[in-house]
Amino acid sequence: MNHFFLIAMMCLGLVVRAQDGKVIKAGIIGLDTSHATAFVETLNKGAKNPEDAPKIANIKVVVAFAQGSKDIESSTKRVPEYTSKVKAMGVEIVETVEELVKKVDVVFLESNDGRVHWEQLKPVLAARKPVFIDKPLAGNLVDVVRILDVFEKSKVPMFCSSSLRFSKATQSVRNGSIGSVLSAETYSPAHIEPTHSDLYWYGVHGCEALMTVMQSGCETVQRGVTPDGKIEVTGLWKGGRKGVFRESNGKDRSGYGGKAIGEKGEATVGNFDGYDVLLFEIVKMFRGQPSPVRIDEMLELYAFMEAADESKRQGGAVVKIKDVIARARAAAALLP
Repeated sequence: MNHFFLIAMMCLGLVVRAQDGKVIKAGIIGLDTSHATAFVETLNKGAKNPEDAPKIANIKVVVAFAQGSKDIESSTKRVPEYTSKVKAMGVEIVETVEELVKKVDVVFLESNDGRVHWEQLKPVLAARKPVFIDKPLAGNLVDVVRILDVFEKSKVPMFCSSSLRFSKATQSVRNGSIGSVLSAETYSPAHIEPTHSDLYWYGVHGCEALMTVMQSGCETVQRGVTPDGKIEVTGLWKGGRKGVFRESNGKDRSGYGGKAIGEKGEATVGNFDGYDVLLFEIVKMFRGQPSPVRIDEMLELYAFMEAADESKRQGGAVVKIKDVIARARAAAALLP
């Protein structure tokens, strides 16, 4: 880690170190997603592969606040089962987020419902605890802007990401294995939850993989339909580069995947390598390394998906991402 960055972070009181065997105590907000139980299992029971043990050494989940979504049935019905599972792995259940932050060094915000994230983050920010925010970052772009802006100003370490960002193949392309990426296509399931922008709920997985390899600079978005009736979103980047997300169809686009074409050839991208690849990145941040995802990248991802909704509302028109962001910023400025 950069020496001057470390000094600055220590002055802010935001570096969490596990020295001399001291355990970093983690808390989880929201037990309505399988991500929560997967993280607890790896951290509290140990890495599946022995060689991964140092990546998660000296960090344990000690406490959780169970409630995630308040009204999405697919989430709320999971809470009793997942609460029982994490209790069996040594996790204490508390009644409020305020109580949770007093007991921990770092936080996983795992509530499956992005609409509750803003309120649940307030005590975390007040306590200045480093936090990973699971997808979706929020339920709409206005709240995405509000959350990202307050974290950027506070300098509290955070990031939000799908695990698909960190799959080996996707990261290889991101890091230059095929040179500069000229175009890419990804696919994933895209189940829609009516309370959220369409792609935020599940299409975020494939969109995140697409944005990871194409990187920043998307200018316009257009939403359409594939020949087999599934969602198709086309983005144009600076210099004429093109990225396309399509909803999986269970046939030629089954599950998660895609392809990127670069100056040096092409490669598979967008595959799912499990949750541990994401967890290892979260732990790095909790130990004091910089966030692996920049604020502007998180904003552009969610703006891309919101622009797809705006294109749909306009009957498939081409929408400028900068216009979508500007409207969201204006609306966020009016919020209390």
